[in-house]
Amino acid sequence: MKIKALTSAVLAGLLRPMLGEVNVVSAPIVAKERGMVVDEITRAAQSDYESLISVTVTTETIERSVSGTVFHDGKPRLVDIKGIRVDAEFGKSMIYVTNEDKPGFIGKFASLLGDAKVNIATFHLGRNKPGGDAIALVEVDGEVPADVLKATMTLPQVKQARALRF
Repeated sequence: MKIKALTSAVLAGLLRPMLGEVNVVSAPIVAKERGMVVDEITRAAQSDYESLISVTVTTETIERSVSGTVFHDGKPRLVDIKGIRVDAEFGKSMIYVTNEDKPGFIGKFASLLGDAKVNIATFHLGRNKPGGDAIALVEVDGEVPADVLKATMTLPQVKQARALRF
């Protein structure tokens, strides 16, 4: 399977937020110029998915990974983030939250969004173990207001909150 185009698209997606005008043609060149090491690995192995793409970014201080697939309906889905299983379609506007898996988070977070008149379209959850680390991927109608993100960060169990646009 030829994966160069997919690798170029992933690199463009990683570099564009920092560098702006990076496209799928220039992304591999820009990555190489910046000293990025890109490894492409393909496997013919049994898994829960017919096809799966995983992207791992390793820096001097941190490692992050995300995996996705395309289900039979033709829609791409995120299925793993930082080793936590999720099943989330991409929405135009989303909120990504990492938190401690403790009672009360979902109610407080949903109330915060409701009080701010932010409508929830979809709400996807995952956790690595009971009481451990958890992830919420929430699709919302419209832009995510900065004050809502700031308020989300004040919830007791929240470690990180980010707005995502696709």
